[in-house]
Amino acid sequence: MKSKKELIRIVHNKFGETNVDLTGKAHGRGAYICNNKHCFEKTKKSKILNRTFKADIEEAVYEKLIKEIDE
Repeated sequence: MKSKKELIRIVHNKFGETNVDLTGKAHGRGAYICNNKHCFEKTKKSKILNRTFKADIEEAVYEKLIKEIDE
């Protein structure tokens, strides 16, 4: 188990928008992934976020996620 500060939060709000939540305080249903490329690739390939939020996740969300991981 890792602390929340070591993870990246993705939030899906009631308007159907999915975003990377860098503050950890955005309203909506949240999901966390670890901050490395291996976790990112596994998440994207298996479409875990789609199942978690019961919605299609746009490519822009994945692009923002990989930018955050690379930094």
